[in-house]
Amino acid sequence: MVGSANLNIMVKAARKAGRSLVKDFREVENLQVSVKGAGDFVTKADLASEAILKEELLGARPTYGWLAEEGGEIEGQDPTRRWIVDPLDGTTNFLHGLPHWAISIGLEHKGQIVAGVIFDPAKEEMFIAEKGTGAFLNDTRMRVSARNKMIECIYATGLPFGGRSDLPATLQDLARLMPVCAGVRRWGSAALDLAYVAAGRYDGFWERRLNAWDLAAGLIILREAGGLAEPILPNGNIIGDGEVVAANEVMFDSFAKIIRG
Repeated sequence: MVGSANLNIMVKAARKAGRSLVKDFREVENLQVSVKGAGDFVTKADLASEAILKEELLGARPTYGWLAEEGGEIEGQDPTRRWIVDPLDGTTNFLHGLPHWAISIGLEHKGQIVAGVIFDPAKEEMFIAEKGTGAFLNDTRMRVSARNKMIECIYATGLPFGGRSDLPATLQDLARLMPVCAGVRRWGSAALDLAYVAAGRYDGFWERRLNAWDLAAGLIILREAGGLAEPILPNGNIIGDGEVVAANEVMFDSFAKIIRG
C-alpha cells in the first residue's frame, strides 16, 4: 500500500529497530545458562530498540511528543501529536527464545490514534493502518473474521502473573468463556493479539491493566480491519484505563457480555 509520509516514517523506523532486535534475539539462546545475564541482555536489547525508534521518529518529526515504555514521556512543541511506542512487546517471549514479539508504534493526533504499525520481525509480518484507509498485513488488505457462532470462535487474552490483583477477574472470565467457545490463547504480546484479531486469526481479545503503548497501534489496526473495541467497564476509557474487549462486529456483543459478567 502507499501510505502517508508519517506512515512511511513509522514503517522505516520499525524495520530498522527490528533488524537490531533480530540480531540480539539470535544471541538469547547462548545466555540461558544465566538468568541474570539473559535478563540484563534483553533489557539492553529493549533499550537499544527504543533508542533507534526515538532517533528515527523524533528525527523525522522533532516537534511531536513521545510516550514509550522505557523512556517515559516527552512533551513536544506540537501538543496535538505524539508517538506512542513499545520497542519490544513480548519481552518474556524474547527472553525465553520464543519467536513471538513485536515493535508497536502508534501516532496520536488530538487524542485520537490516527496511524499504527506493529512489526513482527521474527515472522517478517508488518501490520499497518491509517485512519480511513483500511488495515494491511504486508501488502494484503486485512479484515476481521466473519465467524458468527461462539462455539467456533478462538479468543486471546493475557494471564496475569506474579500475584497481580487482576488474576481473579481473569480466572472468572475464563470460567464463563471457555465452556462456550473453541479455545483461548495466551501468547504473551497484546500488540500482536490485537493485530491477529484484525487479521481474522483470532475472533476477539480482552485484557486488563495494559499500557497505552500496548494498545495504541493495535486499536487502529483492529478498527480499520472492521473490528470493534470498547473498554471493559461501561463509560471507561481504553487507553486511560488500560483495558479492552475487542472482537469482530458479529460476535462483539455476545463476547463482551461474557467478559463483563
